[in-house]
Amino acid sequence: MGEAEAKDFFINQNIKTLFCKSGVRSRGMTQIQLYPLKFEPIYQYRIWGGRRLANWLSKPLPANDLIGEAWILSDRDDHPSIVMDGPLKGKTIKELLADSADELLGRFAVNYKRFPLLLKFLDAQKVLSVQVHPSDDKKEYIPAGETGKTEAWVVLETGAEGRIYAGLKPGTTKESLQKDLAANKVADDLASFVPEKDDGVFIKAGTVHTLADLVVFEVQENSDVTYRLYDWDRIDEKTGKPRDLQVEQAIACIDFAQTNIGPVVPVTENDTTVRREKIFDSEHFRVWRLTCKSLFTIGEEGVPRVLVCIDGNGEIQTKTDTYILTKGEVMLLPAAVGPCRFVAKNGAVLLEVALPDVN
Repeated sequence: MGEAEAKDFFINQNIKTLFCKSGVRSRGMTQIQLYPLKFEPIYQYRIWGGRRLANWLSKPLPANDLIGEAWILSDRDDHPSIVMDGPLKGKTIKELLADSADELLGRFAVNYKRFPLLLKFLDAQKVLSVQVHPSDDKKEYIPAGETGKTEAWVVLETGAEGRIYAGLKPGTTKESLQKDLAANKVADDLASFVPEKDDGVFIKAGTVHTLADLVVFEVQENSDVTYRLYDWDRIDEKTGKPRDLQVEQAIACIDFAQTNIGPVVPVTENDTTVRREKIFDSEHFRVWRLTCKSLFTIGEEGVPRVLVCIDGNGEIQTKTDTYILTKGEVMLLPAAVGPCRFVAKNGAVLLEVALPDVN
């Protein structure tokens, strides 16, 4: 190596080191610094869906289809979220994690091989199946590569028939449930209530649940394991057949102690710059609702945060750039970005989602 080549090599190595320390990723000859990331929504047909998500997301719904879910942040092999704009447009979250896990997840990078949460909007125009998800310790009922599934909802819209079924009625046993299933009377065993807008409902894995005539935001473990207990004897118009049930597996996964689940009571935190309510604080995720005033700090040093705008709009200001966030959009703040300023407009309301500390 000649003197000039050695000098160039030394300079390039120093540049690479500087990029790594400042949250910049390197792939070949291209260096791209991570920035607040927005993703394309992934629409999902559901037999119980409707068309109300068109009021929440700017991407048009597929024509003539019942859309029950919009996956707004997904690190699933079959449906990975794709970056919407900026230098990383078109990249999947899976590619970003493979290339820049430390910059994206910060101190959580050693704990997760994929982003551990799945975020959705749900339009339950009709009632969902009566279902249950396994807890993490029900390993014999969890396919390889999956986890259990604890989830939570924040109610965004309520219809005339809006109702949440969460948990069984006290005294329900495996035997009585099986008897009522045989007689198509399982609805008699379900605890339920009429929810109001902004209600938060925590569905611990093992809880029998369903919902109807509501639009909700859902946060859950990154899992797609669902066992249907009952589907109201309906026919899927696309197939002309009833959907499959998994009664044996569902009953095996039920936590019969989960009864009469109602809305959580949010905890208002002391913050003079924004109304900050902690809605969920679990071993899998934490969620705050931020009713914004004008200007405040959001995010945290060294860890990622996810922002979901559920009303109004605003601007995320980093040290160097400004990013717009509007109703129905999700934004991932990579750990390397750190705290940002949020400038609220038009009565902005955000949900801020955090990963829990891992012991």
